[in-house]
Amino acid sequence: MMKMKTPGKSISHRAYARIGFLGNPSDAYYGNTLAVAIGNFGASVTLEPSDTLVFRPHPVHDPAHFTSLQHLVARVEGEGYYGGVRLLMAICKVFHAYCEVRGIILHDRNFTLSYDTNVPRQAGLSGSSAIVCAALSCLLEFFNVGDRMKVEDRPKVILSAEEELGITAGLQDRVAQVYGGLVYMDFDKATLERTGNGIYTPMDPKLLPQLYLIYTKNPSDSGKVHSTVRKRWLDGDELVRNCMKEVASLAVKGRDALLRQDFSTIAKLMDTNFDLRRTMFGDATLGKMNIKMVETARGVGAACKFTGSGGAVIAFCPDGEKQVKALQEACAKAGYTVEGVIPAPANV
Repeated sequence: MMKMKTPGKSISHRAYARIGFLGNPSDAYYGNTLAVAIGNFGASVTLEPSDTLVFRPHPVHDPAHFTSLQHLVARVEGEGYYGGVRLLMAICKVFHAYCEVRGIILHDRNFTLSYDTNVPRQAGLSGSSAIVCAALSCLLEFFNVGDRMKVEDRPKVILSAEEELGITAGLQDRVAQVYGGLVYMDFDKATLERTGNGIYTPMDPKLLPQLYLIYTKNPSDSGKVHSTVRKRWLDGDELVRNCMKEVASLAVKGRDALLRQDFSTIAKLMDTNFDLRRTMFGDATLGKMNIKMVETARGVGAACKFTGSGGAVIAFCPDGEKQVKALQEACAKAGYTVEGVIPAPANV
């Protein structure tokens, strides 16, 4: 991460994609999770002093020129209408509001924000929040107020910016990206209601076994059926409530297993995490392609689960290199990309 503090010079920060390792999606239900920021993919934001406030569109992700109407339609169907400029605008608005409420005085110099990202779209790797996280770091440095926004508050500021745009999400992803590395999170209800934050405990990412990220470059067949799990949980549905408690417990057990380096237990916990999600959400919501990625990995004996809500999965091969090779061959045959997970360095 590059940091430059000389007035008039540009500032750049990078934030990484993340994977939910264990416990997701209980973070939205007062649960517990383990998540890790990964160096495989990330987003960078650059702030340059300028006479007026400018948001520079990305030539690929914020296109305004197309070769044809068919080109436009293909782009919108594959990647949607929105790029990253709206994310930059939203975090600027939320950042200003945060400072105003707390009486933090900001200087009146202007700037230009631009971004770049290589996070695969619609792969459940939190590419949008990576852009917002990197932009917030730039703003904190440019206005020299990093000491006025506590680290534990930054994930909820990032989340607020995304909520401005109607993006539904939870704190887990933003915590992993702000803290970097591996983080154990306890979303205790009383603590959340009192502070707006969970209890975040950084862990050494070297405790993790070698994980493999599996994704497809065409995630359009992901589940499109709206989930009713949130409503059922709020209504007191016994199955959802019990399953979500069990999902949360997997992160607690996983933290202890990592500290013991008990990887056979880790494999079982990963598989259980996916099975419980499938029980709660159902196959129509999860999507055929996402389920097939998990089944492909399990077909060679690997443990496997979603990285987030779908689009990519992580696998662990407890039997070593021969199993890794079998996983790579099975995924190549199915048209999936496989790469070893590289944990990003911790920021905190």
